[in-house]
Amino acid sequence: MDLLAKIGPAAGYIYRHTYFDDDFIASDPTLDYGANLANMLGYGDSEAFTECVRGYLAIHTDHEGGNVSAHATHLVGSALSDPYLSYSAGLNGLAGPLHGLAAQEALAWLVKIQE
Repeated sequence: MDLLAKIGPAAGYIYRHTYFDDDFIASDPTLDYGANLANMLGYGDSEAFTECVRGYLAIHTDHEGGNVSAHATHLVGSALSDPYLSYSAGLNGLAGPLHGLAAQEALAWLVKIQE
């Protein structure tokens, strides 16, 4: 589960490395997960962006069970496999054009709303 805790800081680091010349913003333990991610991306001062991140995370974490990645994770986990193998199975489910594309389309929709 340590891997899950590192996703937000890793995403923030990659984004800041790519677009802001390694000007990394450290995690703030006083913030909730969505606000912390928005802050690490560099948009913590924008309440609208923070709410957008919170909504995006809620949408994507709430649709568990009916999609490929969640099903693969549950299926591999039901065999009492290592949690990292179960998580990996879920990530591999995102590689297909149907499920992975749905996530990209949801992100594009949120970007369009923000504009």
